[in-house]
Amino acid sequence: MRHYFVLFILGLLLAFSSCRTDFDTVASSGDLKFSKDTVYLDTVFKNIGSSTYQLKVYNKSKNDISIPIVQLKKGLNSKYRMTVDGISGNNGKIFKDVTLLAKDSLYIFIETTADITDANPADFLYTDEIQFDSGANLQQVALVTLIQDAVFLYPKQNADGTKEKIKIDGKDVDGFYLDENDAVNGNELLFTKQKPYVIYGYAGVPQNKTVSFEAGSRVFFHANSGLFVDNKASLQINGTVSTTKELENEVIFEGDRLESLYDAIPGQWNSVILADGSTNNTINHLTLKNAVTGLNIKNQDATTLTIKNTQIYNCAEYGILAQNARISGENIVINYSGLASLSCVYGGNYSFTHCTFNNNWQNSSHFAVNLSNSLAGAAPETNPLTQATFNNCIIYGSNTNEFNLSKNANTAFVYQLNNCLLKFSGSTTNADYQFKTDTQHYNQIILNENPKFYNVAKNQFNIDKTSAAFAKGNQAYIMPLDILGITRTSPPDLGAYQSQDFPK
Repeated sequence: MRHYFVLFILGLLLAFSSCRTDFDTVASSGDLKFSKDTVYLDTVFKNIGSSTYQLKVYNKSKNDISIPIVQLKKGLNSKYRMTVDGISGNNGKIFKDVTLLAKDSLYIFIETTADITDANPADFLYTDEIQFDSGANLQQVALVTLIQDAVFLYPKQNADGTKEKIKIDGKDVDGFYLDENDAVNGNELLFTKQKPYVIYGYAGVPQNKTVSFEAGSRVFFHANSGLFVDNKASLQINGTVSTTKELENEVIFEGDRLESLYDAIPGQWNSVILADGSTNNTINHLTLKNAVTGLNIKNQDATTLTIKNTQIYNCAEYGILAQNARISGENIVINYSGLASLSCVYGGNYSFTHCTFNNNWQNSSHFAVNLSNSLAGAAPETNPLTQATFNNCIIYGSNTNEFNLSKNANTAFVYQLNNCLLKFSGSTTNADYQFKTDTQHYNQIILNENPKFYNVAKNQFNIDKTSAAFAKGNQAYIMPLDILGITRTSPPDLGAYQSQDFPK
């Protein structure tokens, strides 16, 4: 009897399970739902892989279904690649009998690597479709990518398989020297606005040569890349005022990941290095972002680096790091720097007028401005700071103190702030920070008042008439035009921007 009872129970279980539909799949009926009807893979340079984008596919029905085929419309010839629920399929192009459980979803991840010749010549768009099922049950999701042509500059491959090197600070790094008579690119020392440039490794400017950047030129640096201006070489950045949001006349340096995800990620490339002994360097209307250190300026020769109308954002360490340099700066804006927006160390000679040095980096150890006349490990360790003058400037940020002095008494440390708005709300018992009584170093300081920038998160440092910086400048230091080319009023506002009513 016990034997028959066990057989009876097993029979019931078998009958019950055969009635359940969630162990079986039915054919897809064309009722899939999608997280989006078009996947835009942003802009990529030719033959550089994109980021990975995702599409979510939903089965809203009560049945487990089997999708007979999920494929790219262009099949094996498509420049897109997919994984479907973690499976690569046939070269990432074709997937058969994809199961999707009832009330469940699956992820499709999409990438592309395409050449400019693959794109539509009218608009440079490369397109395809993901097809789900076929015939009457066919459903499709469009894929769209903008392919951008560019001039690619990179170290050559040596016969032994190693890459070309150049020497920076005594170290061999992947790099090459720009050639004014290159067989492929022509004059590599002249960057024009005809095409963007993509740089791999360090692009070096040879001694006694000048690299020039035409208004509107765009330079994109790959990871661990940068620009190196050698001893006796020169840098000339010749941007001009722009009239549109596209900054059509600005020279722009940034990383080579064009997807919107990378718009404000620091440290995507290394730096622009002006070597010890580089000469006659000028920068005008440059926007530089997402580097490790934006401008790394070593000891100049007897000439002064002039920087005007320049914006530097989202640098992992410094916006400008100057070591015993000579700099004249006007209408400079710097924000989001891991250590300091402006750091002038190991002495030097500096003059900044109508600049906005802000730092909203999210830590408690950064500064907007740091001044020092020493450098650990240098020989000698100290060097005179012969001048550091700030006129009609804003020095502000998210920390309690955004202004730091690191003074070694064994050598000169000369500095002066005139008509500046300054964030320093810590202890002022230190003799170096007597902002109200020390007229040798501080004149007309506005302490800890809010400049009311338009949008710090988006690096928009415009001010209006409600700002504490409004009309607080000294006419003696006025720059006639602000960073946007707008005529300044009298008395002038502090910082790089002439005040205007904010957009409503």
